[in-house]
This record gives sequence, C-alpha cells and structure tokens, in this order.
Amino acid sequence: MGDKVRNFEDLAVYQNARTQANEIYRLTREGTFSRDFGLVDQIRRAAVSVISNIAEGYERGSNAELVQYLYIAKGSCGEVRAQLMIACDQHYIDQATHDRLKDNSRRISAMLANLITYVRTSGMQGPKHRPRERPLSKELQALLGKFAPKSPYTRNSTEDATSEDQAPDRPTP
Repeated sequence: MGDKVRNFEDLAVYQNARTQANEIYRLTREGTFSRDFGLVDQIRRAAVSVISNIAEGYERGSNAELVQYLYIAKGSCGEVRAQLMIACDQHYIDQATHDRLKDNSRRISAMLANLITYVRTSGMQGPKHRPRERPLSKELQALLGKFAPKSPYTRNSTEDATSEDQAPDRPTP
C-alpha cells in the first residue's frame, strides 16, 4: 500500500477479499457444491459481505463508522471460514482447497485487524470531520455569480456575501 489510497478499491485488503469472493463464486458453480443452495447462498453472501462492508465503511466518511464496518467485514471472514469447513466436511471441496482458502481468509482478517488499528491510532480524520474550506472572497463570489448558474454553492453579487471568517451555507449531503 505504498501509493496513496484514494478510494476503497485501492486498499490491498479489498483487492484480496474481492479475489477470494470471485474464487468462492467459481467454486460454488461446480459439482455437488452447486446443488447445496443453502450453503452456496450463505458462503457467497459472507464473501460479498467482506468487500461490501469495506466499501461501505470507507464511503461513510468517519473513522468510527469505518472501524465499525471493518469489524463487520472481519466477522464475515470468520463466517466464510466456518462455511468452508462445512463444504470440506461435505466433500464439496478438497482439503487442499479448504486450507488455501481458509489461510487466505485468515490473512484478510489479519489485514482488517491491522487496518482497524491504523485507523484508530493514526489521528487522521474522515472527510465528515475535516474542517470546511474557507469561503470564497466577495470579489470571486461576484465574478462566479456572473458566469455560473445560480446554485447553493455560489452567490451572486446582489446577495449578502458571508465574511471570510464564516462558512457559507451549504446543503448537507
């Protein structure tokens, strides 16, 4: 993860979990495994839950929510491992496949634990908690008002502009 992470897709843990989910989908399409609809549905949902919770937590915009969703993803890793054991017990997958996927799921779980620790101790803030940008100067607001359509993000020169120390009114996302 030497490069800057700009979105959840850049996270190595997301990429590994996505690869595992795709492999589980491939395995559950084959042989007798494909006919155990309950287990197929459950293991697929658990595998998808890992990547979905990484994505949702990242997009929420706060560290507390990111950590919460990473813990849910970590729990789903455990669920995948439990279901892999059942698949092996039922001879849907061989022991070598089980061991490889189980070890990979444990690596993903460890990566999630490390990411949780990093987020908790880094002091970085999610976008929800970053200070708002300073408002535009009155002159720039007036200039934008002449060329830009009226929107809640720009002010016309005829409107009362806010002082430079006060944040402009913005709709909440």
